[in-house]
Amino acid sequence: MATKGMSVLRHIVEQERKFPQATGSLTGLLMDLIYAAKVISREVNKAGLVDILGLTGEENISGDEIKKLDEYANGKLFSAMDHGGHLCVMASEENDEVIPIPDKFPKGKYVLLFDPLDGSSNIDANVSIGTIFSIHRKKTEGENGTLEDCLQKGSDQVAAGYILYGSSTVLVYTTGQGVNGYTLDPSVGEFLLSHEDIKTPSKGEIYSANEGNAKFWDEGTKKYISYLKEKDSDTGRPYSLRYIGSLVSDFHRNLLYGGIFLYPADCKDPKNPKGKLRLLYEASPLAFIVEQAGGMATTGKENIMDIVPTELHQKVPLIIGSKEDVLTYQKFVGDYAD
Repeated sequence: MATKGMSVLRHIVEQERKFPQATGSLTGLLMDLIYAAKVISREVNKAGLVDILGLTGEENISGDEIKKLDEYANGKLFSAMDHGGHLCVMASEENDEVIPIPDKFPKGKYVLLFDPLDGSSNIDANVSIGTIFSIHRKKTEGENGTLEDCLQKGSDQVAAGYILYGSSTVLVYTTGQGVNGYTLDPSVGEFLLSHEDIKTPSKGEIYSANEGNAKFWDEGTKKYISYLKEKDSDTGRPYSLRYIGSLVSDFHRNLLYGGIFLYPADCKDPKNPKGKLRLLYEASPLAFIVEQAGGMATTGKENIMDIVPTELHQKVPLIIGSKEDVLTYQKFVGDYAD
């Protein structure tokens, strides 16, 4: 049985023992990720003291300006994960194409997709940021992984998680057997179990949304936000607005306290509404986590976990959080649909 303060390695190994057929490869993969997280955490914590803040002068595939720390985190994750023999291919939000495993290293049966530093626009302001990751099993034949291996729906994930670099560094992940959180103890250099078997409240009192975009929202979303602001003690309204602008931070708070995060489609062009968040690197892994914690994730029209991706950098609307809140949102969207 897990106990508070147990190291993440011991907890992973104990979970692995429940599955006699396990080879230990997933454990090795997770440990490589955890090592990378520790190194990135170290650099984030001294970012103001070294030349790692600011822009590189380049843009990623989505047109976002690349921060120096983005580039560092991306490179550190690759160098930590390329040689362990657990992966056949990787993909990153910062890379245009899939990232092959160098031929000089052994190949494995897993696929890793990651956002190396979510919320990086907040780096210079010392706002909490994070790394998000998603793991799938290889589905194609042959030794090397392919684009097809990366384009898998969320419900096929083997594991997903995030590392939050804030006042403390916190790792939260799931392998489909519930959600656990670990806090990095810098005195011993280990992630220790701090949040066992996380269950998000079925209903919250917080909503997180960038209301600066409200004029571009669909009518159902506008009506829902107005509903949350109305006073009704029987339903716990009005809700409190809490929006950091760093997805990992907003998600982590709502996961623990309950509530709903909304980044609906941008309806500047009503005939072609567009999402903002990346399906493979942000929406799918967080959807896996929230569902394992008892919550829900949707685009407003379909379950995030059911979407079959067609592009490596595909974007979707994301509404995620406490199940009752998401279901209420869906009702508003359905009532005001064209």
